[in-house]
Amino acid sequence: MILNEISIINYKNIREATLRFSDKLNCFVGLNGQGKTNLLDAIYYLSFTKSAYNTIDSQNITHNEDMAMIQGRYIFDQVAEEEVISCGIKRGVKKQFRRGKKDYKRLIEHIGLIPLVMVSPQDSELISEGSDERRRFMDGVISQYDKVYLEHLMQYNALLKQRNALLKQYEDHPLQAPTELFEVIEMQMVEHAMYIYAQRTDFIQRFVPAFQEMYATISGDSEQVSLLYTSQLQERDLLEAFARTRQRDLIVGWTTQGIHKDELEMRLGDYPLKRVGSQGQQKSFLLSMKLGQAIFLGKPILLLDDIFDKLDAERVERIIRLVSSEQFGQIFITDTDRQHLTHMLDMMPHRASVFQVSNGQFNTL
Repeated sequence: MILNEISIINYKNIREATLRFSDKLNCFVGLNGQGKTNLLDAIYYLSFTKSAYNTIDSQNITHNEDMAMIQGRYIFDQVAEEEVISCGIKRGVKKQFRRGKKDYKRLIEHIGLIPLVMVSPQDSELISEGSDERRRFMDGVISQYDKVYLEHLMQYNALLKQRNALLKQYEDHPLQAPTELFEVIEMQMVEHAMYIYAQRTDFIQRFVPAFQEMYATISGDSEQVSLLYTSQLQERDLLEAFARTRQRDLIVGWTTQGIHKDELEMRLGDYPLKRVGSQGQQKSFLLSMKLGQAIFLGKPILLLDDIFDKLDAERVERIIRLVSSEQFGQIFITDTDRQHLTHMLDMMPHRASVFQVSNGQFNTL
C-alpha cells in the first residue's frame, strides 16, 4: 500500500497543498503548530473517514471557510494503476467519501481498505485514560482486517445503549421493569459479545509476540513486558450474569456486565506499567504496541508523529534502524529537530522525501 500523492484544500491550517511522496520515507520538519500533524491527520482521515483528533468534522475545516477536501492517489498491492480516494467536508452537510468515481453508501465499507497505523503523543492515553482506550486499541486493529467484527461491535454498542436507557427509565421503579424486554435485548447482546470476545482473544494471542519483539529491539532486550487480556466471559456465562445483576444494574443505572468491561493490562515485569515505568519505558511500550500493530497488519502506511521526545539516544538509534528495515512499508515522520531526521536519512538505504513545514505550507528540501 503506497500513497503516491495527496491534495488538500482548507483542512485545518492547510489552505492548499499538493504533495508527491516517496514510496518509503517521507519527513516533515518544522516548529510546533505549523501543520506537520495536520498533514498526518489528513492522511489518517483518508483511511478511517474521520480525524484522529476532532470527532466533529466541521472543526477540521479551515476557519472562515465553508468546505474542505482531501484526495489521495494510492497504489494498492498487486495493482499498478493509481486509485483515487477522496473526501469532501462541508459545514451543515453530510461528508462524502468516494473511491474512484463511486460514493460509498456506508462509510463502514471503506474501513480496512487502506491499512494505517499512527503513532503520536496522544497514545499516552492508552496508559493514563484506562481500559476504554485500551479496548479501542484492540477494536481499531481488529476492525482493519475483520469487517464482520466491526458490525458485531456496532450492534453490541447499540444494544448496550438501549439496555442502559431502559435501566434509567425504570431505576425509580425497578419492580415494574419489563423482564421479557430485558431478556430479548440481553440475548442479542450475548450473541455479539461472544464473537467479539473470541476475536479479541485470538488477536491478543497472535499480536503479543510481535509487540514483545518490538520492545526487545527498542529497549536492547533489557526488560520484560506483557499484555494480558481479561474478560468477564472467561469465568462466567454472560446471559446468566445479565439476569443475576439486573436488579443491581437498575439501581446504579448502567450495565455492569459484558465485553464493554474487558481489560487489557500493560505490564513491565510483574507490575503495572503505569505504576513502575519511567517516561522512557512507557513511551517505548507504546511505540512497541504501535510498531507491533504495523507488523501484524502487514506493512500498512505508518505515521510517526513526534516520536523521539523523552527517549534516550540509544533508543532513538534503535527505533531509526528498526523502522528503516524491510519489516515496514511507507513511512511518514514528523519532528521539530532536523538533527533526528538527518541522522535517519544517513542511515536509510532508501530514497526519501523531506519537507520543511511553515504556517501550513510545505517546501521540498
